[in-house]
Amino acid sequence: MLIAFNKPFGVLSQFTDKGLAGSKRPTLSNYIDQAGVYPAGRLDRDSEGLLLLTDDGKLQARIADPKHKMEKTYWAQVEGVPDDEALESFRKGLMLNDGPTRPAGIQRMDPPEALWERDPPIRYRKSVPDCWLEVRLREGKNRQVRRMTAAIGHPTLRLIRYSIGEWSLEGLAPGEWREASL
Repeated sequence: MLIAFNKPFGVLSQFTDKGLAGSKRPTLSNYIDQAGVYPAGRLDRDSEGLLLLTDDGKLQARIADPKHKMEKTYWAQVEGVPDDEALESFRKGLMLNDGPTRPAGIQRMDPPEALWERDPPIRYRKSVPDCWLEVRLREGKNRQVRRMTAAIGHPTLRLIRYSIGEWSLEGLAPGEWREASL
């Protein structure tokens, strides 16, 4: 079984909250009632979008393990508007504190159509413009997109994973899931 889930902002990518005692952060169990499925990879609590879950360990490894180089596409709303030089440095790969990143795809994009409102909304500043970027990666360092946009001088305000390989969140509202084809 393979499940495509549109993870809302603030939801943990696990079925239980092993955080602070008494913590009541929302988890996957608030949305998905299928037994025996587990996330194929992670998506930070403050990121939104596609999370795949499966009951097939081999498929889980193929999706999540960076050695398989499955492309992931993200939509990142960033502070400011990166110039062509910043985008080119991103494409070539950047040096982060844990080492270099692989080359990555990036391009400016129009705001995504039919994008849902985030709860809570992002912080807007009248004096600082923002823009949307489409980012394509084939690796998965911790908080990589956020760290890469910050490294080119454009911190991420909102991050949505749109697709993993052939699977996308097309047609899924936040908190909704569906069985996906293998």
